[in-house]
Amino acid sequence: MTAYQRLQTRLPTEPRTWLITGVAGFIGSNLLEALLKLNQRVVGLDNFATGHQRNLDEVQSLVTAAQWANFSFIKGDIREQVDCQKACHGVDYVLHQAALGSVPRSLEDPITTNSANITGFLNMLVAARDAKVKSFTYAASSSTYGDHPALPKVEDAIGKPLSPYAVTKYVNELYAEVFARSYGFNTVGLRYFNVFGPRQDPNGAYAAVIPKWTAALLQGEPVYINGDGETSRDFCFVANAVQANLLAATATNPEARNQVYNVAVGDRTTLNILYALLRDNLAAHGVSASVQPVYRDFRAGDVRHSQADIGKAQRLLGYAPTHRLAEGVAEAMPWYVAQK
Repeated sequence: MTAYQRLQTRLPTEPRTWLITGVAGFIGSNLLEALLKLNQRVVGLDNFATGHQRNLDEVQSLVTAAQWANFSFIKGDIREQVDCQKACHGVDYVLHQAALGSVPRSLEDPITTNSANITGFLNMLVAARDAKVKSFTYAASSSTYGDHPALPKVEDAIGKPLSPYAVTKYVNELYAEVFARSYGFNTVGLRYFNVFGPRQDPNGAYAAVIPKWTAALLQGEPVYINGDGETSRDFCFVANAVQANLLAATATNPEARNQVYNVAVGDRTTLNILYALLRDNLAAHGVSASVQPVYRDFRAGDVRHSQADIGKAQRLLGYAPTHRLAEGVAEAMPWYVAQK
């Protein structure tokens, strides 16, 4: 049984209504595409701070007219309680993806990061609780592990945060736990590890490494590697993150609820190996990428190595990654090339 078929069996027979915050963003738009293709009803909330109308337009081009008719969009801000209340009205499941990501952004502007990631998160929790939604699944982060040195990362062993962004994502988990205990509200946090794939923005100062490097290689521009290139990450294709969200939201096992899970593949790849993989995949598409990487200083707030233990998600959610790094890059590369 494929992951898609497994998700189909987990969904209720009758369509339900899902709210995706940050729906015009990278992960949000991929969740939207998956749910519409599964013939679900979706409400989307976004203020376009980091999301893009082009992502919604692309999803529309990939689904049927009937499926697109099941989507309604609200332009609003999670920092405004009234917008959160409007979005949660009549909703069964919440997938909360809206946030200001990026460690460097949080170091430069911790106040705005705090406002979006903590005030906005609390607004959504309250609105979803009051709307009596069935479950609230939210984007947590591997940054919560902070300076804890052990590998692989296990959910119940974290260190001290290394950035304001990491602080905000840890506070999300604390608030979710308190709402579960105080109000009996069903929450699940997903600690994403370096998610990548189509519709991830390659532009801007805070772009993630895979789309940023791929765009640079396509344009013949320098690729900058922070440090010596031996920093490693557990890169996770977006289809795995989509699967984890839908499995978490619809989990019926009481033990699976009110938990935090790693979402990754349980592997570790250095930046040097990643660079070679991207270059080789571009070559397979007829793009000659002869640019050599430029090494520079390590970036403040970054951890040296990151790798997830995904056993908990496998055991309690039935999570089974469909793509490792090489498979995800191969699937995403045509999209990246098309953006040139």
